[in-house]
Amino acid sequence: MAARASRKLLRDFLFRRACTTPIASARHCSSAAETAPKIPHFSKKGRLLTGTFLGLVIGGGAYVSTVDEATFCGWLFSATKLVNPFFALLDPEVAHRLGVSAAARGWVPREKRPDPSNLGLEVWGRKFSNPVGLAAGFDKNAEAVDGLLGLGFGFVEIGSVTPVPQEGNPKPRIFRLREEGAIINRCGFNSEGIVAVAKRLGAQHGKRKLDETTSTSSSSGEEVKPGGKAGPGILGVNLGKNKTSEDASSDYVQGVHTLSQYADYLVINVSSPNTPGLRMLQGRKQLKDLVKRVQAARDEMQWGEEGPPPLLVKIAPDLSKEDLEDIAAVALALRLDGLIISNTTVSRPDPVSTNPVASEAGGLSGKPLFNISTSFLKDMYILTRGKVPLIGCGGISSGEDAYKKIRAGASLVQLYTAFAYGGPALIPQIKAELSECLERDGFKSVSEAVGADCRVATAKV
Repeated sequence: MAARASRKLLRDFLFRRACTTPIASARHCSSAAETAPKIPHFSKKGRLLTGTFLGLVIGGGAYVSTVDEATFCGWLFSATKLVNPFFALLDPEVAHRLGVSAAARGWVPREKRPDPSNLGLEVWGRKFSNPVGLAAGFDKNAEAVDGLLGLGFGFVEIGSVTPVPQEGNPKPRIFRLREEGAIINRCGFNSEGIVAVAKRLGAQHGKRKLDETTSTSSSSGEEVKPGGKAGPGILGVNLGKNKTSEDASSDYVQGVHTLSQYADYLVINVSSPNTPGLRMLQGRKQLKDLVKRVQAARDEMQWGEEGPPPLLVKIAPDLSKEDLEDIAAVALALRLDGLIISNTTVSRPDPVSTNPVASEAGGLSGKPLFNISTSFLKDMYILTRGKVPLIGCGGISSGEDAYKKIRAGASLVQLYTAFAYGGPALIPQIKAELSECLERDGFKSVSEAVGADCRVATAKV
């Protein structure tokens, strides 16, 4: 296919060259008696550029035609590093919009290589090809689900989605701390609203169902592949509340009723620092009342054999030990399906504290959050006795980071800030490094490694 493409490109180029030949040269061959037609003359620079272009086309086509698909796929992902400096020159929010648009239009590489076998796992009865996901906040309005899953993420979480469209906080509201590998944002749940997102997810869902029907009829008897309602990967829907809403529970219930049919799992986001009063919902009584109401709204809906989507809560890294104990108690008592640990932090740990940008209000994400969030993750795993699946989020930028989260109790992990800086090439890199970490320490699967550090700590006590 690649060889055919290169031949077509060469043919089109030559055709355009022929069409753009100066008409004056053709006037000399108006009759057989006149002198022979002149060969179009190109300047030395033109000949050099033409030769270089043709060499690249022919050489590139020859190269592509001789390499296997896996090698070519790896080359495409590596090539995305070339555009990172360009994005770094742009305003952070403009760069973000361009990234979402590129993924939505399929202008990003698509992972064709299978994930390492030791990365596959099952959580909530859903099969994940790998545990590395994209956190909420990147694709807030479900514009690029297919493109993002195609990058090789095991799952993608959209949102946060609010019931009514809202602009969020005034701009500028995203600030880079490049040297620290961090970002401060105070977006404030900018969202197109649940109706717009539902229409988008419904259209995508219908297209996938049609594709699945076609592929099933043409290839019966194949093994069931990992994936969910989003096709090749798992789709999470993160729900938020409107800034002016006086009834938070009602906002989350609206989200459940409208979007849960498209979700492989749902998330109640009560931990963003950029919506006034939101984090108060993490209190024991408030959280218990909220979760019970949202669970009831989900369970009253009609579900097929697969049952309702799991319900998770995303918590902050700025909680006290007593707060963590309360959340763990609620999670166990109400049989919550999972917790995401954690959201961004309002603290400014070193080395961020000395950066002038640190004075900006908002939540801090990226590398400086890693130790804080991983410590909270480990504490929650111990408090819930490993009975509640946890998603580790905060500061992951390598396979080793992901592995440490897993050993601290995470069944799945999410990244965002590192992806914003590193681009698509970071995804296969993290997966490969994570697989090597598991092999190095003798784990045959991700599931075997979950909570390994907590088990060691417990044994010592």
